[in-house]
Amino acid sequence: AKQCPKIRVVVGDISQAQIDAWNTDELPIYEPGLLEVVKECRNRNLFFSTDLDKEIEEADVIFISVNTPTKTKGIGAGRAANIKNCELCARHIAKVATSTKIVVEKSTVPVRTASAIERILKSNEKDFSFQVLSNPEFLAEGTAMNDLMKPDRVLIGGQQTPEGLKAAETLASVYANWVPREQILTTNLWSSELSKLVANAFLAQRVSSINSISALCEATGADVTEISRAVGMDDRIGRRFLMPSVGFGGSCFQKDILNLVYLCETYG
Repeated sequence: AKQCPKIRVVVGDISQAQIDAWNTDELPIYEPGLLEVVKECRNRNLFFSTDLDKEIEEADVIFISVNTPTKTKGIGAGRAANIKNCELCARHIAKVATSTKIVVEKSTVPVRTASAIERILKSNEKDFSFQVLSNPEFLAEGTAMNDLMKPDRVLIGGQQTPEGLKAAETLASVYANWVPREQILTTNLWSSELSKLVANAFLAQRVSSINSISALCEATGADVTEISRAVGMDDRIGRRFLMPSVGFGGSCFQKDILNLVYLCETYG
């Protein structure tokens, strides 16, 4: 909304309490810099609503941004991601929409989730079609606003058909308002979905690797922080995620690694 003042952006939620909070200065989540952007754009081209039917009908592009927690029961319990919330969103869109829409997966999802969403959207038996895109976020807690304003890359995956490529270009043109075109990557759907899981697995692996070396340092008298600095200055490796600690934290790494392992086992 801040970077695209001519585009109307609506955040929809079924929770009235959440929407009420977004319309105050006590936002339901905290991220440095977020409140300032919301206050600048709110009621200009940024709105918050529980009237999902109306907003779906009026939207050209719909982002599905919901939780995909690890399953607690059923097939894949304890490892596989639960995409129930994504499917519920797709069903609501299929039920309400009366014209062609671009539906964008923003949530972190298992590879091939777009197929499930497409099946649901096609079940509406209406005389128009949907295009499903994957557009995973690569934001870190505490630096999310800067990550959004100055991303390393924006990833957009779509079907490699004329309609799919056109939909991907529509979304790319939105990001192009503030992101250089060379940093907007377009791929097929499955590459985009899988890239998010692989990226988090690689980052977690770096933390685990330097922690493993710290044990050797204690036994040999080496200083792991000095090793981290020396290794990180190699531009093939880089400095980030090489600080020894008790392990990787946050809400995503463990969930996404478990999901990736489950997918690898599922596909043999």
